[in-house]
Amino acid sequence: MNPALPARLPFMTTQAPTLTGISTVAIAVSDQDATKRLFEELGFETRFDGDVDVDFRWIGMAPPGGGTTLSVIATTDALPTGIDTGIRFITPDARAAHARLVDLGLRVGDLLDWPTAPLMFEFWDLDGNTMYVAEAE
Repeated sequence: MNPALPARLPFMTTQAPTLTGISTVAIAVSDQDATKRLFEELGFETRFDGDVDVDFRWIGMAPPGGGTTLSVIATTDALPTGIDTGIRFITPDARAAHARLVDLGLRVGDLLDWPTAPLMFEFWDLDGNTMYVAEAE
């Protein structure tokens, strides 16, 4: 633990926020073109696709209407594939999204219909990266 931080951070603060949003989340993949096509099939728009450094291609994709973007980057030793990304997508219709991902040939988990949470499920991309989908409330 950082000695400069208190043992327990206060629940509320009167300070101006330092972090005000989430711009981008990234996933490492073995085939950037295949993953780009997959997310385009799911409705994402490619906003940027180019080399940002020598041998470092960055693909920036966004859901319709904007919001947090998804960066599709090449896997490296420091950025492996086959991980739980923690990424949670939202959809207006979880049942339809579940069926669509199955139709695309992806591995898709059970549709979870709990009384205390939105309809949701997990899926694995082409590299085995785990992601989640929940119905917007």
